Amino acid sequence: MTLLKLEGLTARYGASQALIGVDLEVGAGEVVALMGRNGMGKTTTVKAICRMIPSEGRLSLDGQDLHPLPSHRVARLGIGLVPEGRRCFADLTVRENLIAAARPGDWTQARVTALFPRLGERLTQRAASLSGGEQQMLAIGRALMTNPRLLILDEATEGLAPIVRQEIWAAIAALKREAGLSILLIDKSLRELAGVSDRAVILERGRTVWTGAMADLTPELGERYVGV
Repeated sequence: MTLLKLEGLTARYGASQALIGVDLEVGAGEVVALMGRNGMGKTTTVKAICRMIPSEGRLSLDGQDLHPLPSHRVARLGIGLVPEGRRCFADLTVRENLIAAARPGDWTQARVTALFPRLGERLTQRAASLSGGEQQMLAIGRALMTNPRLLILDEATEGLAPIVRQEIWAAIAALKREAGLSILLIDKSLRELAGVSDRAVILERGRTVWTGAMADLTPELGERYVGV
Protein backbone atom coordinates (compact mmCIF):
# COMPACT_ATOMS: atom_id res chain seq x y z
CA MET A 1 0.00 0.00 0.00
CA THR A 2 1.32 3.44 -0.95
CA LEU A 3 1.48 5.81 2.02
CA LEU A 4 3.17 8.89 0.55
CA LYS A 5 2.87 9.79 -3.13
CA LEU A 6 4.43 12.67 -5.05
CA GLU A 7 3.79 13.01 -8.74
CA GLY A 8 5.01 15.87 -10.91
CA LEU A 9 5.69 17.95 -7.81
CA THR A 10 6.97 21.46 -8.47
CA ALA A 11 8.00 24.26 -6.11
CA ARG A 12 9.77 27.58 -6.25
CA TYR A 13 11.43 30.15 -4.04
CA GLY A 14 10.16 33.42 -5.45
CA ALA A 15 11.19 33.53 -9.10
CA SER A 16 13.58 30.59 -8.71
CA GLN A 17 12.23 27.17 -9.72
CA ALA A 18 13.51 24.68 -7.13
CA LEU A 19 11.53 21.56 -8.06
CA ILE A 20 10.64 20.83 -11.66
CA GLY A 21 9.06 17.39 -11.45
CA VAL A 22 9.56 15.14 -8.45
CA ASP A 23 8.00 11.66 -8.52
CA LEU A 24 8.33 9.65 -5.31
CA GLU A 25 6.44 6.97 -3.41
CA VAL A 26 6.88 5.48 0.05
CA GLY A 27 4.93 2.34 0.85
CA ALA A 28 3.72 1.15 4.23
CA GLY A 29 6.70 -0.21 6.18
CA GLU A 30 9.14 0.79 3.42
CA VAL A 31 12.42 2.68 3.75
CA VAL A 32 13.15 4.92 0.76
CA ALA A 33 16.44 6.78 0.28
CA LEU A 34 16.12 10.22 -1.32
CA MET A 35 19.47 10.92 -2.92
CA GLY A 36 21.34 13.44 -5.05
CA ARG A 37 24.15 15.95 -4.84
CA ASN A 38 23.85 19.08 -2.72
CA GLY A 39 21.43 21.64 -4.10
CA MET A 40 19.43 19.17 -6.21
CA GLY A 41 16.17 19.59 -4.30
CA LYS A 42 16.14 16.99 -1.53
CA THR A 43 15.48 19.32 1.42
CA THR A 44 13.11 21.41 -0.72
CA THR A 45 11.13 18.22 -1.39
CA VAL A 46 10.93 17.60 2.36
CA LYS A 47 9.75 21.16 2.95
CA ALA A 48 7.05 20.72 0.31
CA ILE A 49 5.88 17.45 1.87
CA CYS A 50 5.63 19.12 5.30
CA ARG A 51 3.90 22.17 3.77
CA MET A 52 6.64 24.61 4.69
CA ILE A 53 6.67 25.98 1.13
CA PRO A 54 3.96 26.13 -1.57
CA SER A 55 4.00 23.47 -4.26
CA GLU A 56 1.97 22.10 -7.15
CA GLY A 57 1.42 18.62 -8.52
CA ARG A 58 0.24 15.55 -6.68
CA LEU A 59 1.12 15.36 -2.99
CA SER A 60 -0.85 12.92 -0.86
CA LEU A 61 -0.61 10.89 2.33
CA ASP A 62 -2.69 7.72 2.31
CA GLY A 63 -4.74 9.24 -0.51
CA GLN A 64 -5.39 12.57 1.24
CA ASP A 65 -4.28 15.72 -0.59
CA LEU A 66 -1.79 17.61 1.58
CA HIS A 67 -1.76 20.84 -0.44
CA PRO A 68 -4.59 22.62 1.42
CA LEU A 69 -3.17 21.81 4.86
CA PRO A 70 -0.87 23.89 7.09
CA SER A 71 2.24 22.26 8.53
CA HIS A 72 0.76 21.45 11.93
CA ARG A 73 -2.16 19.57 10.36
CA VAL A 74 0.22 17.56 8.18
CA ALA A 75 2.17 16.62 11.30
CA ARG A 76 -1.04 15.48 13.00
CA LEU A 77 -1.83 13.25 10.03
CA GLY A 78 1.29 11.27 10.93
CA ILE A 79 4.42 12.81 9.40
CA GLY A 80 7.32 13.08 11.84
CA LEU A 81 10.23 15.22 10.68
CA VAL A 82 13.82 15.14 11.91
CA PRO A 83 15.11 18.30 10.22
CA GLU A 84 18.62 18.99 9.03
CA GLY A 85 20.59 20.57 11.87
CA ARG A 86 18.72 18.84 14.76
CA ARG A 87 16.95 21.93 16.20
CA CYS A 88 16.16 20.70 19.69
CA PHE A 89 14.58 23.03 22.24
CA ALA A 90 17.88 24.09 23.81
CA ASP A 91 16.51 25.39 27.12
CA LEU A 92 14.30 22.37 27.78
CA THR A 93 15.49 19.13 29.34
CA VAL A 94 15.65 15.90 27.41
CA ARG A 95 12.43 14.75 29.08
CA GLU A 96 10.69 18.05 28.30
CA ASN A 97 11.78 17.86 24.65
CA LEU A 98 10.28 14.39 24.38
CA ILE A 99 6.96 15.11 26.06
CA ALA A 100 6.52 18.44 24.25
CA ALA A 101 5.77 16.56 21.04
CA ALA A 102 4.15 13.44 22.50
CA ARG A 103 0.95 12.04 21.05
CA PRO A 104 -0.82 8.81 22.08
CA GLY A 105 0.57 5.61 20.62
CA ASP A 106 3.20 2.91 20.95
CA TRP A 107 6.13 5.31 21.12
CA THR A 108 6.61 6.42 24.72
CA GLN A 109 9.52 7.89 26.65
CA ALA A 110 10.44 4.40 27.84
CA ARG A 111 10.54 3.04 24.29
CA VAL A 112 12.58 5.98 23.00
CA THR A 113 15.15 5.61 25.79
CA ALA A 114 15.34 1.88 25.07
CA LEU A 115 16.24 2.77 21.47
CA PHE A 116 18.69 5.46 22.64
CA PRO A 117 19.95 4.54 26.14
CA ARG A 118 22.06 7.71 26.28
CA LEU A 119 18.87 9.77 26.43
CA GLY A 120 17.66 7.76 29.40
CA GLU A 121 20.86 8.71 31.24
CA ARG A 122 20.34 12.41 30.49
CA LEU A 123 16.61 12.98 30.99
CA THR A 124 17.11 15.90 33.37
CA GLN A 125 19.86 17.62 31.35
CA ARG A 126 19.13 20.63 29.16
CA ALA A 127 19.34 19.85 25.47
CA ALA A 128 21.96 22.58 25.05
CA SER A 129 24.35 20.58 27.26
CA LEU A 130 24.22 17.48 25.06
CA SER A 131 26.78 16.53 22.44
CA GLY A 132 25.86 16.88 18.78
CA GLY A 133 25.21 13.15 18.49
CA GLU A 134 23.01 13.13 21.59
CA GLN A 135 21.05 16.09 20.24
CA GLN A 136 20.46 14.14 17.02
CA MET A 137 19.23 11.16 19.02
CA LEU A 138 16.91 13.53 20.88
CA ALA A 139 15.60 14.98 17.62
CA ILE A 140 14.82 11.48 16.36
CA GLY A 141 13.26 10.51 19.69
CA ARG A 142 11.11 13.64 19.70
CA ALA A 143 9.83 12.82 16.20
CA LEU A 144 9.06 9.25 17.27
CA MET A 145 7.09 10.58 20.27
CA THR A 146 4.59 12.04 17.79
CA ASN A 147 3.85 8.40 16.84
CA PRO A 148 4.22 9.05 13.13
CA ARG A 149 3.13 6.88 10.25
CA LEU A 150 5.99 8.28 8.17
CA LEU A 151 9.35 9.37 9.61
CA ILE A 152 11.46 11.76 7.52
CA LEU A 153 15.16 11.94 8.38
CA ASP A 154 17.02 14.79 6.67
CA GLU A 155 20.80 14.24 6.96
CA ALA A 156 20.45 12.52 10.34
CA THR A 157 24.14 11.58 10.58
CA GLU A 158 25.80 14.63 9.00
CA GLY A 159 28.79 15.97 10.89
CA LEU A 160 28.72 13.33 13.63
CA ALA A 161 31.57 11.23 14.98
CA PRO A 162 31.84 7.76 13.38
CA ILE A 163 30.84 5.89 16.55
CA VAL A 164 27.71 8.04 16.94
CA ARG A 165 26.87 7.58 13.26
CA GLN A 166 27.00 3.83 13.82
CA GLU A 167 24.58 4.11 16.75
CA ILE A 168 22.10 6.12 14.70
CA TRP A 169 22.32 3.77 11.71
CA ALA A 170 21.74 0.83 14.07
CA ALA A 171 18.68 2.62 15.45
CA ILE A 172 17.32 3.22 11.93
CA ALA A 173 17.82 -0.47 11.13
CA ALA A 174 15.95 -1.36 14.33
CA LEU A 175 13.08 0.96 13.37
CA LYS A 176 12.76 -0.88 10.08
CA ARG A 177 13.16 -4.34 11.55
CA GLU A 178 11.10 -4.05 14.73
CA ALA A 179 8.73 -1.12 14.27
CA GLY A 180 7.83 -1.56 10.59
CA LEU A 181 7.87 2.22 10.26
CA SER A 182 7.75 3.95 6.87
CA ILE A 183 10.88 6.09 6.50
CA LEU A 184 12.05 8.65 3.95
CA LEU A 185 15.80 8.92 4.46
CA ILE A 186 18.21 11.56 3.15
CA ASP A 187 21.92 10.91 3.58
CA LYS A 188 25.16 10.91 1.61
CA SER A 189 26.53 7.51 2.67
CA LEU A 190 25.69 4.92 0.03
CA ARG A 191 27.05 2.06 2.12
CA GLU A 192 24.83 2.77 5.12
CA LEU A 193 21.83 3.64 2.96
CA ALA A 194 22.19 0.33 1.14
CA GLY A 195 22.02 -1.50 4.46
CA VAL A 196 18.61 -0.15 5.46
CA SER A 197 16.81 1.10 2.33
CA ASP A 198 14.42 -0.84 0.13
CA ARG A 199 14.41 1.62 -2.75
CA ALA A 200 16.17 4.80 -3.86
CA VAL A 201 14.94 7.94 -5.60
CA ILE A 202 17.59 10.22 -7.11
CA LEU A 203 17.04 13.91 -7.80
CA GLU A 204 19.01 16.08 -10.18
CA ARG A 205 18.21 19.76 -10.62
CA GLY A 206 14.82 19.43 -9.00
CA ARG A 207 13.67 16.43 -11.02
CA THR A 208 13.48 12.69 -10.38
CA VAL A 209 16.02 11.06 -12.69
CA TRP A 210 16.17 7.52 -11.30
CA THR A 211 13.99 5.27 -9.16
CA GLY A 212 14.62 1.66 -8.34
CA ALA A 213 15.54 -1.01 -5.86
CA MET A 214 18.56 -0.15 -3.75
CA ALA A 215 20.22 -3.32 -5.01
CA ASP A 216 19.98 -1.97 -8.57
CA LEU A 217 21.85 1.25 -7.78
CA THR A 218 25.16 0.52 -9.48
CA PRO A 219 28.47 2.27 -8.71
CA GLU A 220 28.20 3.91 -12.13
CA LEU A 221 24.79 5.42 -11.28
CA GLY A 222 26.10 6.50 -7.90
CA GLU A 223 29.06 8.24 -9.50
CA ARG A 224 26.90 9.90 -12.13
CA TYR A 225 24.18 11.28 -9.88
CA VAL A 226 25.47 11.26 -6.31
CA GLY A 227 29.16 11.79 -6.83
CA VAL A 228 30.47 9.08 -4.53
